[in-house]
Amino acid sequence: MRLGRKLGVQRMFELPTRPADPARSTDVGWRDDAHRRLIQIECVNSLGSINAALRSTDRKRSEAEALAVAVGHGRPYSVRVCWVVRATRRNRELLATYPEIFASRFRGSSRAWLRALTEGFRPPDQPGLVWCSVDASRLLEWRPRRIAGAGSAA
Repeated sequence: MRLGRKLGVQRMFELPTRPADPARSTDVGWRDDAHRRLIQIECVNSLGSINAALRSTDRKRSEAEALAVAVGHGRPYSVRVCWVVRATRRNRELLATYPEIFASRFRGSSRAWLRALTEGFRPPDQPGLVWCSVDASRLLEWRPRRIAGAGSAA
């Protein structure tokens, strides 16, 4: 929220993705009218079910894309998604244990996402993932581990 204020974008906390069901919401939503984009930021303190979290993000993105048409009055805003994951030991271990899953789902450059969130640069088209320090004082680049023989096995 603080970074969005600094960048001059509209910020929403616990943004309902289905107004009729306020239990369904995106943690933080940014609306950048100057660049016609909506940015969904999922703040992940503790990764539980990776599958459920990914499905939830997919659903929220789909709902945001419908909103992007309404907000854009026929010229849809672009929708971008980024996870901000608290860099706890457990979260780091989970990302290290399942590198293929996270690398395949978060293809947007973490460095580019970091610059988008902190400096206002254009966010990548692909979903991204950045670390948040444990004390929530700063964002850090996520560097996925290189996978030997990547792409050769399912």
